Amino acid sequence: MTLYGDDPEHPSSTPSFRNIIRKLRRLLIGGSPRQHILLLLGWAFLFFAGLRIIQSLLAHPSTPSLQCQNPTHELSKHIPVPALQDKSLLLSIWRQLQAIYDDHPPQPLDLGLNQFRSASDFPSLEDIKTHTPISLDDARAARKSHVEVTKKLLSYPSQLFSGKGVVMLAGGRYTSFATTGLGMLREVGSKLPVEVWVKDETEENEDWCEELAKEGMACRRLSDYMDTELLEHGYQLKICSIIFSSFEQVLFLDADNIPVKNPDVIFKSKSFTDTGVVMWPDYWKHTGSPMLPYIVGLSDEASEILRPDQTVESGQLVWDKKRHWKALCLAAYYNYYGPQHYYTMISQGWAGWGDKDTFLIALRSLRQDFYMVPHKLKTLFLNGTPEGVGMLQADPTKPASYEPMFLHSNIVKWSIRGFLCRGCGNDTVNPIKTSSLENPKSNIHPYLKNHSRIFKLEDMKAMNIDPEPLIWKSFEHVACRSVWQGEGLCNRTRTHMEKTFGYSFEKSWASPLVGGGGDRICIRPT
Repeated sequence: MTLYGDDPEHPSSTPSFRNIIRKLRRLLIGGSPRQHILLLLGWAFLFFAGLRIIQSLLAHPSTPSLQCQNPTHELSKHIPVPALQDKSLLLSIWRQLQAIYDDHPPQPLDLGLNQFRSASDFPSLEDIKTHTPISLDDARAARKSHVEVTKKLLSYPSQLFSGKGVVMLAGGRYTSFATTGLGMLREVGSKLPVEVWVKDETEENEDWCEELAKEGMACRRLSDYMDTELLEHGYQLKICSIIFSSFEQVLFLDADNIPVKNPDVIFKSKSFTDTGVVMWPDYWKHTGSPMLPYIVGLSDEASEILRPDQTVESGQLVWDKKRHWKALCLAAYYNYYGPQHYYTMISQGWAGWGDKDTFLIALRSLRQDFYMVPHKLKTLFLNGTPEGVGMLQADPTKPASYEPMFLHSNIVKWSIRGFLCRGCGNDTVNPIKTSSLENPKSNIHPYLKNHSRIFKLEDMKAMNIDPEPLIWKSFEHVACRSVWQGEGLCNRTRTHMEKTFGYSFEKSWASPLVGGGGDRICIRPT
């Protein structure tokens, strides 16, 4: 019996193995030097590719104990990128609002900022009453300006905004934090489109923006719509990003806010559909000036009516612009004059000075409904210590019981470059301070060095969450597959994931060619 290729009845058949060998022999003996080199390179490629496949199979056998999946980022490509709205119309609206604000400044224009005698003890009622002196004439002038502003607030421009989505403010060092929060947004299953806002082009990373577009996220610049040089403080940027966002219904997240549960459900919840605004409580009660209720029209004289109110923790905020457009514009007025006047009027320099309570005061002033989550926030502690590392905020769709939805990492900032990068302080494009791995004095240095959990697993299980492994999965994307990828950073990230959480990585044969981008992430179920 002959091989098919040698069958005389099939002269044009595919050559047999022996024919191939003969041709290779003739090529090796009689071919040109260039042909010899190309042939050897081809064989070398096939050899090493085959070796990689064998190594992968030996290192990660297919067993039921190892569950592998492609990176979540690869599964988010069908989410549409938010569309740009009419820039000229939006510019016109802001100019009209700015003219109203400029025509009616509060008095005095500069209240100054004096700290309370103690930074740790909640101020006494007497201290609150007398802390920020303001004359009756100034209070009357500020009240008159406030009345004029509320009269002239613009009607809702329905042609500008539509749909629902997430808004996040990044830029500078906050971009590194944002990579974690945005990655976790997809890890927990959110399908919402996202707009990532920065102050101006100096804070924009074009390569990162191109990556975000593949996941239904768009970069936006505030400087395209306003003169950002007029703003004195970063706190003033948040409300501008909400106003300029293309979304009608907005979930705003601070750059250091990490979802631990899919937040998409909020928009369909009764707490949101009944009111159009969802806010979360902060640790302390209101400490504003007694003149504040008078100035914003809640009383006819200096008053303590706001004293029982819980202040707002605005690391997360849900807002329906259609239903609460005027309140949003009034809050923008408070922020426009925030550093000089309203931030101090609202908190008097106690903890939380900034934009966070301007949203609540605007809603109260216009007598508009809102939903305040009834559950107190919980402090998350460093594993085995009494040291707080972040705030857990509750799921607003579960009023009867506390279930966490957001981790506002206001103390330990979750950034893979901030955790494990070596030499990033010398990065001329995206510099960071010494990483926690490089700094023995960092409170999380021993956890990174010894490959242990930062959060106590028992505490997580008690709340039916375990965000830390997913955060590291988001880290791995940044370290190994993004514009910030680096071989050393990627290897350190994967080593920590393997030793701390039981992750493993199923190598793709193409990994040496694509920098690990074809690898699959695996984890043994616990």
